[in-house]
Amino acid sequence: MTKRTYDELPDLTGTRALVTGASDGIGQGIADRLAAAGAEVLMPVRNQEKGEAAAAAIRERHPSARLRLLELDLASLDSVAELADTLLAEGQPIHRMVNNASLMTPPVRQETEDGFEVQFGTNHLGHFALTGRLLPLLEAGRARVTSQTSIAARSGGINWDDVNWERDYNGMRAYRQSKIAVGLFGLELSRRAGAGGWGSAATSPIRAWRRPICWPPAPRWAAVPTTGRSRSSGGCPRTAWSWEPRRRRRFPRWSPSPPRPLRTAASTGRSGSAGWVAHPGRRSCGHRCGTPMLPRGSGICRRN
Repeated sequence: MTKRTYDELPDLTGTRALVTGASDGIGQGIADRLAAAGAEVLMPVRNQEKGEAAAAAIRERHPSARLRLLELDLASLDSVAELADTLLAEGQPIHRMVNNASLMTPPVRQETEDGFEVQFGTNHLGHFALTGRLLPLLEAGRARVTSQTSIAARSGGINWDDVNWERDYNGMRAYRQSKIAVGLFGLELSRRAGAGGWGSAATSPIRAWRRPICWPPAPRWAAVPTTGRSRSSGGCPRTAWSWEPRRRRRFPRWSPSPPRPLRTAASTGRSGSAGWVAHPGRRSCGHRCGTPMLPRGSGICRRN
């Protein structure tokens, strides 16, 4: 039996797909694969020049590709509403929607046109509003909605006391918060849409077009998930929780080195300390040479 690779898609002729952030990166790759499979790909982009360049590159590889550039700025809810109204007026069902566009870790805090922290507003709220407004078309097409998260969402949390990060702004923490919100939205949309026969998933960029990631991530030591699986959540085993003590690792990453004898000038024939000393309980230096971890320049590890 031939193993199916991640980029093999069925024939999508006659279907319509919408991919945000398709002007470059992962979004352009997803749009390329959908167009190659025969789907009509809607490419709402903020920068029209980059969008035209991406569309030209896709058409160069697939001359028969059906692409349509649209204007969308996820940092503006007015722009989101304008795009949604345009598509709703056309009335054509959407069969696939990929919420891919995102903004990552600006060095200084910025706000959207509506006053939200720019990462939270762009990565989550913009896609949330767009998906909500397009629900009639998604339901008509029994669509699969995929929301792109990040491996960064496996840590951190939502800053409920200051969602807009008006105090103590941290770009990476704000980015994690936005991606956690994206994952939670994907999970909730999957739960609500499962009964209607169409679904949703939240995926990591390194797992695009593969099985959805489990959401939310399991606490490190606090609990273990049950083994129940849900079709509406893509078969994720963490849809239910069992709050039981979780087994800790038996050994740390670097085990303590055993005590060793002191090497001195008397034993080596050299002046001064010529090797390592016994330091019970010290961790390994991390170079996989089994040497106790001591201050740099101590002559203990040859790589110091």
